[in-house]
Amino acid sequence: MIDTSKPILVTGATGYVAGRLVEKLLSKGHTVHAAIRDPENKEKTKYLDLLAEKSSGSIIYFKSDLLEEGSYDAAMKNCELIFHTASPFIRNVNDPQTDLVDPAKKGTRNVLRSANRIECVKRVVLTSSCASIYGDAVDLLEMPNNELTEETWNTTSSLEHQPYSYSKTEAEKEAWKIQKEQNQWDLVAINPSFVLGPGINPHAKSESYDIIKQMAGGDFKMGTPNFNIGCIDVRDLAEAHYRAGTLPEAQGRYIISGSNAGFKELAGYVKAKFPNYPISTRTVPKWLLWLIAPKVGMTRKEVKLNVGYPWVANNSKSIKELGMKYRSLESTVTEFFQQLVDAGEIPKR
Repeated sequence: MIDTSKPILVTGATGYVAGRLVEKLLSKGHTVHAAIRDPENKEKTKYLDLLAEKSSGSIIYFKSDLLEEGSYDAAMKNCELIFHTASPFIRNVNDPQTDLVDPAKKGTRNVLRSANRIECVKRVVLTSSCASIYGDAVDLLEMPNNELTEETWNTTSSLEHQPYSYSKTEAEKEAWKIQKEQNQWDLVAINPSFVLGPGINPHAKSESYDIIKQMAGGDFKMGTPNFNIGCIDVRDLAEAHYRAGTLPEAQGRYIISGSNAGFKELAGYVKAKFPNYPISTRTVPKWLLWLIAPKVGMTRKEVKLNVGYPWVANNSKSIKELGMKYRSLESTVTEFFQQLVDAGEIPKR
């Protein structure tokens, strides 16, 4: 049983997912040890500080670096529960090994080695991804019932193809390897699909924010790709983390996904609520998308292996064991869009 009266560590606390998780912890009155790269940067911490001011909980910052072994030791002292959310989420990089795999895998190793040294740690909740379960949508054709489950691993991604998915796979495998080598703490992995929804910082920079801004800016005015990804509201994802950390019976991996939809559904909900924006719900032909792929930030191989294939994730384990209830995709995407309009990130129309 986790003693939640003790401090709770959140790595990468200024991140998109971590922000909503910290909000949840503070609202429950917990003391949060927030491990971040630069605690002196008040611009980075101001949204967390505002949450702490309005809640019954408290937050203490610690300087930590994913690539520096031992830099999480101080933040972890007196903590029984660790949420390791810190990991890069970038699609287009110059050096996948340096920019993605090293921070994800070595960072996970450094956090868990600290957990081995700090004897009070009892549970680590790792923010992984559905990307560690599959590489491309075509992979689902080889899976039981053509759906993602917690028993499946990504075997098709590499440094050359889908390097982000490869980094998440390598990091989670490293976590389970280290967990099996000791018996002090247990590990729970959270495997979300594509994360959307209002964050605590409406001016944040991430792939999730970029997708919504691209819609508003006209990138989908000629149509949307038949690219299915699955989506999860960031607020539901925070709830899943909290339950995975505090429910004694939580164990193993959990797919956290509220919808099996793709870009066409996202565009449809936004267009219905915000009709003045240049968004089309027509489908872009696969051949055309293949032709223009390099100009829209995709490789032709990604188009070939993902566009036109269904995407189905089985979230029944999270519902049964964590008691998850998921928001509708419509509310997630329209509330996210509205947040960015209100914050001036998307021009009003």
